[in-house]
Amino acid sequence: MQWQPSASIERLRQRAAFLSQIRAFFAARNVMEVETPALCAGTITDVYLNGLPVQRRSSSTHAPLYLQTSPEFSMKRLLAAGAPDIYQMAKCFREDESGRLHNVEFTMLEWYRLGFSMHELIAEVSDLLAHVLPCERAAIRQMSYQQAFIDSLDIDPLSVTLDTLVELANTKGFGDYILQLKQSNHEQQALQDAILQLLFSQCIEPNIGQDYPVCVYEFPASQASLAKLAPCGKTALRFEFYYRSVELANGFEELTDAKLQRKRFEQDNALRQSLQLPTKPIDERFLGALEHGLPQCSGVALGVDRLIMLALKADAISEVISFDETRA
Repeated sequence: MQWQPSASIERLRQRAAFLSQIRAFFAARNVMEVETPALCAGTITDVYLNGLPVQRRSSSTHAPLYLQTSPEFSMKRLLAAGAPDIYQMAKCFREDESGRLHNVEFTMLEWYRLGFSMHELIAEVSDLLAHVLPCERAAIRQMSYQQAFIDSLDIDPLSVTLDTLVELANTKGFGDYILQLKQSNHEQQALQDAILQLLFSQCIEPNIGQDYPVCVYEFPASQASLAKLAPCGKTALRFEFYYRSVELANGFEELTDAKLQRKRFEQDNALRQSLQLPTKPIDERFLGALEHGLPQCSGVALGVDRLIMLALKADAISEVISFDETRA
């Protein structure tokens, strides 16, 4: 049994310096650091993510709790209660995620800016990346999700038919996976989104941001999650950052409509049910905060372990965290 840390002490010293740099970045911009619970009564309904439930001794008299996959819901509750611009470096947990870029427990940097548009927050994320990574601010690029598909695969993801997507995926060697998707009771829109995500992750993501970070913005409206829709109604005000084939950050111009957010959660659970996955409890406290009134804002979640891994040119996040899950 190995008792030693997975990262060297020198790497941990460097990690501490990066965390100080990040805190200084937000202090200079007057963004308040906050802490929210790691254990929450609600969890995400996202079909492709799972929180870790916590077994309690008197489970018959207590509702289940979940280790947070992100501090998002709690931080938005603070904003609805009147908090100013806020950030947090939180321990988060996601079930069944392990590997070179994943650990069940990881550190998430999340922040919210009142009054910011999506593009204003994209600019601030770019500032932070240039502050931490060995890259020039002017080198960081942006492209729309639509343009990324047109440039890489010569299709428009906002108008392409499902038949064309299936044909393209088959030519790329994903025929067996597509057959599995078709057999798993996906509805047409969910099937189309799953194939788009497959093509993006396998054919586009590995080829962008090799020399400098790249931001991809305005994902399809069907992939909005917790983001507002763009005025055109076809895309969501959602963005992601990539660098050296690593997804670094996922951000939104935040949805503030409680009824629409509830509908999206219910649609997630309906899809979970059709795929024979367990449904998830909807976070009523979060929806209550939206009903009370979430100010117009934009927010983003960034993987700290991945950021430090890239900054130090390490091969895996296990090399920049004290104890990975195999040694925890």
